[in-house]
Amino acid sequence: MESSTAGVSYKKADASYFEKRGLSRYAGVWSLWALGVGAVISGHFSGWNFGFATGGWGGMLVAGMVIAVMYLGLTFSIAEMSPALPHTGAAYSFARTAMGPWGGFITGLCENVEYVLTPAVVVTFITAYVNSILGIPAAYSPLVWIAFYAIFLALNVFGLELSFKVTFVITVISLAVLVFFWISAIPHMDFSRWALNIGVGPDGAAIELPEGGGSWFPFGFSGVLATLPFAVWLFLAIEQLPLAAEESVDPKRDMPKGIILGMLTLMLSAFMIVLLNPSLPGVGAFHLSTALEPLLDGFKSIYGDGGVVVLGLVALTGLIASFHTILYAQGRQIYSLSRAGYFPTVLSVTHASYKTPYVAMAAGAVIGLAVMLVIWFSLGAEEGGSIIGSVLLNMAVFGAMFSYIMQAISFIILRKKLPNIERPFRSPLGVPGACLTVLIALVTLFYQVQDPNFTKGVLWVVIWFAIAIVYFALVGRHRLILSPEEEFAMEHKKAASLA
Repeated sequence: MESSTAGVSYKKADASYFEKRGLSRYAGVWSLWALGVGAVISGHFSGWNFGFATGGWGGMLVAGMVIAVMYLGLTFSIAEMSPALPHTGAAYSFARTAMGPWGGFITGLCENVEYVLTPAVVVTFITAYVNSILGIPAAYSPLVWIAFYAIFLALNVFGLELSFKVTFVITVISLAVLVFFWISAIPHMDFSRWALNIGVGPDGAAIELPEGGGSWFPFGFSGVLATLPFAVWLFLAIEQLPLAAEESVDPKRDMPKGIILGMLTLMLSAFMIVLLNPSLPGVGAFHLSTALEPLLDGFKSIYGDGGVVVLGLVALTGLIASFHTILYAQGRQIYSLSRAGYFPTVLSVTHASYKTPYVAMAAGAVIGLAVMLVIWFSLGAEEGGSIIGSVLLNMAVFGAMFSYIMQAISFIILRKKLPNIERPFRSPLGVPGACLTVLIALVTLFYQVQDPNFTKGVLWVVIWFAIAIVYFALVGRHRLILSPEEEFAMEHKKAASLA
């Protein structure tokens, strides 16, 4: 029994419980690097560019730098916590040890929103590319969503080794596509004419400057702050790496290396894409501020429309990489909360042969698709199709920001509560870096609330939180299981109280 203040109770599961929920180890440093980079890389293909409408080119650049600082503080904190607490639970596991069962559950809920909805956002961008390439009417978009979910759910279910190999290959291909784009774009770029073609209209909205040469910061400092939520898309989901802890061959050695290498890769890629994509003739920052296929538009500027099918397929690679890898994270996140009893335990059953959490992955996919379809049919195909990506993006970023705040706070508490646990890696930014992460995340959340599309999505997040919290209060907290995360937290709580 946990302490009376926590108000939870546990049961000791027998060996058969964990046999039905077994995972296998495969991932090394480069598999982890690919998992982190692959999850994020779609944000360099689509989504980030909407920030031009609120900040202009300079606003987007500075917002990206500020968000990079936030993610450095976060990833260094995670790089310290993940090998010290090498469990699949990741964010929930960190918060559970630092703040008890309720803190762990709330953090897990925040991360759950992010990982269930982010694949839905990515598949809307995939569908925009596919429809553009093949000329499919937008009315058939839900069929494209279902097809991609089915294909990549199957790839994730039928074997860990296959999943990681696919992840590595498509991540490398995605980066190769970006490098090819950078090399192709540099001779054609005209920065002042195209990247600086945004001005401010009488109503305060962005307008196009036909000859370019505008201000780096047409919306001033407030424009930089308003662009923070969009800059998050350049790094969103790098924090999923610790979810692979129990499938990593040596998480204490490899996890910090994978996280840090991934973050460095993404910082370089983010700078290059923000510089080059809007600098191309016929593209420009103003057009990109509303474009669903910014990289494809960049390729068309360089190579023309003749090879649009080939160019479109090339530009799809990054979106597919992220979709595949975040489906992996979604399954592990639901699995970990289910194995410990926070969610119904049936969700954590793994495949008898492939040792993958197929029930959790299928459940997450169904929920993500259901949210998309509700928005699509409740608003009508035309309106629903035009706003579904931005609404879901806001919902995913909302969950992510709260998750980051909770993880950074967990890091600070663990430094104080458990100063002597084994830490194979220590964050060079320490507590100040974690504090900076909390501050930037709070500012980002504040400006996210200003987005009109925010209120359209946040209500659904609040409803999901309310349902889940009621379930945990009435049922889940009385049925917790002594999973690895829970045992670790309870043992170290007892040790700390005796110290």
